[in-house]
Amino acid sequence: MNILLITLDQFRGDALSCAGHPLVKTPHLDFLAQDGVRFARHYSQAAPCSPGRASLYTGLYQMNHRVVANGTPLDARFDNIAKAARRAGYAPTLFGYTDQSVDPRVTDGPNDPRLRTYEGILPGFESGCHLPSAEPKAWTDWLKSLGYAIADASEAVLAGEPMRPAEHSMAAFLTDRFLDWLAARQSGWFAHLSHMRPHPPYAAAGHFSKLYDPAAVALPIVPSEKRHWLHEGLMQHPRLAAPKEERALREIRAQYYGMVTEVDFQLSRVWNALKNAGHWDDTFIVVTADHGEQLGDHGLLEKQGFFEQSFFIPGIIRDPRPQALRGAVVEAFTENVDIFPTLCEAMGVSVPAQCDGLPLTPFLKGEAPPWWRCAAHWEYDWRAGFIPYGPHDWPWDRRLERQNLAVVRSNDAAYVHFGDGSFLCFDLAADPTWRTPVTDSARILEHAQSLLTWRAQHTDRTLTGMLVENGGIGRWPEMPEGWGKT
Repeated sequence: MNILLITLDQFRGDALSCAGHPLVKTPHLDFLAQDGVRFARHYSQAAPCSPGRASLYTGLYQMNHRVVANGTPLDARFDNIAKAARRAGYAPTLFGYTDQSVDPRVTDGPNDPRLRTYEGILPGFESGCHLPSAEPKAWTDWLKSLGYAIADASEAVLAGEPMRPAEHSMAAFLTDRFLDWLAARQSGWFAHLSHMRPHPPYAAAGHFSKLYDPAAVALPIVPSEKRHWLHEGLMQHPRLAAPKEERALREIRAQYYGMVTEVDFQLSRVWNALKNAGHWDDTFIVVTADHGEQLGDHGLLEKQGFFEQSFFIPGIIRDPRPQALRGAVVEAFTENVDIFPTLCEAMGVSVPAQCDGLPLTPFLKGEAPPWWRCAAHWEYDWRAGFIPYGPHDWPWDRRLERQNLAVVRSNDAAYVHFGDGSFLCFDLAADPTWRTPVTDSARILEHAQSLLTWRAQHTDRTLTGMLVENGGIGRWPEMPEGWGKT
């Protein structure tokens, strides 16, 4: 069976027509959902890109993989999707980027070129077309060969997407490279197609930039008057603060939806190529994102903070096997840490003990595991943007360890715990916009205890299920009857 993992960058889970969006057009993702399973409450585990992708690729929560920023090294001891694919006999090939920094302990010293950028390739992948977001040289060189006079900075090139035909976009270029590779493949391949769009700058390609009338898009959720200091601080950031002018807000949202529809169109080319090559009925397809996008909600842009818009993402899986469901919608809380174990089972290899996530395989068969989680969880660490003021003594100044938060989001509430000890709790049953606080102390305590229990249950388990006896394998023995009872 072939494996195709597709990631979209900064893609909100509600920016899908099949998820009920009244305006945006995503017919080809809708088609995949109708031919597979859509996970309606699917969440990323961290932001920005490197932390979110580290959870996706390793199956670990941020508290365990410890990639806390774009540039934090990914510990070389961790297993990942590409390594598992190699154990299954695949040659996993990357188109796009993985944004994972090399572990400096496996480099040749400070002059090792892998230490010059955080946009390294996840260990285990071969490069079909490496297109790092900060320097997509393969694409910009191609544009120059077509006669375009372009700047060296990728953001400037991306900002110019509306002025060029959509056939010359970054998404189109990457799709072309993947399709060229696919044309030479027989069965038994593993590919990771990692699209940057709909990532900022908010500038859709060619005619997609004019697809949505700014006057027709809905305005974002306005921020509450009483705000946590982190929320207030993010709203003062020149890049992260949403514009206050209604026209500018509408234009950003219209361009974002144009990028969504363009990448949806590029995926239609992939679906058609798979069918024409006879791969459709033998390819296991996963579509998700590394994180979401605020898009003006709560006065913010991009993917910072604790609000759901930064972490709610698409989750669609099409299992080609005959017993798999078609057109199902799963309402259980699912997470990107579940993707790695799901792909392991699809490839026929053991799920690594390190994984915090759980295989989604039962849902693909129409089964609802009774032991499934009843909430979603995510984390955000902003130490990379924290500048300590006044005297400090590294490494004993622990203020960096307080620049983080963790969230548990249940059916009716969301509890946010900050590293400095402060907290927020939102009543989602009364107000799904995250602006109404829970005032019942017992209800707050319930969610705080839930978050603490979650952390206790997901500490590193790599060797905890083994005993060094009888060859060093096996599980803990059963406790004597009555042990631990009072």
